[in-house]
Amino acid sequence: MPTAYSRCFDPAGARYGIPTYPWRMAPDGFATRRQLRARGLRPGGQPIAAQVMVTNRRVNTPRVAYLYREDLAKPVRPMTSRKWGALALAMLARRTCPTCQITYSYCLSTRYGICGLCISAEEQRAA
Repeated sequence: MPTAYSRCFDPAGARYGIPTYPWRMAPDGFATRRQLRARGLRPGGQPIAAQVMVTNRRVNTPRVAYLYREDLAKPVRPMTSRKWGALALAMLARRTCPTCQITYSYCLSTRYGICGLCISAEEQRAA
């Protein structure tokens, strides 16, 4: 086993406190939050069961992803009509320019917070 994998391989949890596996080498029965969500599950309040780790050779700092047990995972809660409504209002606010009040079919950039027409108008005023 190469040294990069040996630093990340600790199935007993002696070095890091929880069982640690190299990237893509975790045993079956564990999943990350995203993997659980793709299967229609959520951690459901269970503690972190293990972690996968990969070391970055340039910076020499490890990147970790926490793993949860699949057998203890619970199904995702369904969206209610109020949640759908709140989500629709939030997305409408992201698509509406606060300066000119035009609603676009895409989300505005968070860098400026306004649409491209208002950005160009402000640049012309400044020049």
